[in-house]
Amino acid sequence: MSLIEIAQDHNNPLDVVETMAAGNNWPFERAGEDEIGLVVTGRWTNYQVSFTWMGDIEALHLACAFDMKVPEGRLAEVQQLIARINEQLWIGHFDVWMQNGIVMFRHALVLAGGVTASGRQCEAVLGTALDSCERYFPAFQFVIWAGKSAREAMDSAMFETAGEA
Repeated sequence: MSLIEIAQDHNNPLDVVETMAAGNNWPFERAGEDEIGLVVTGRWTNYQVSFTWMGDIEALHLACAFDMKVPEGRLAEVQQLIARINEQLWIGHFDVWMQNGIVMFRHALVLAGGVTASGRQCEAVLGTALDSCERYFPAFQFVIWAGKSAREAMDSAMFETAGEA
């Protein structure tokens, strides 16, 4: 094993993610050397978060899914909604995992050149995912469960209230 490989073994970003999950009391499971899954409770639902270390491209990939399957008859409208949402995002993106019809948010932290992931970086990647999911979850509900159009759902999701009732 070369010195670079030894250094990379000790700098596995999933160790940082595991420490973050344990510190927040989030249930997690190390699915292998290159993957960890955790559950984070949000305002609308529980989010299934998977971090995968992709050593060949030196990136820590995050996939954040929520329990909402897209029925075949609503798929085209959901894809239009995703296109509208993704236009609003600066980092990360939503897509539908076609294998099982689940909506997910995806993002990656590039750690090229042997850069070590910090706790703050991992928190930021996860925070971006959770913020995006929390913001747009109701829009997906409107399209999937209420039969609304992508435009109507986006108008509702982008509506900001001020003050308290």
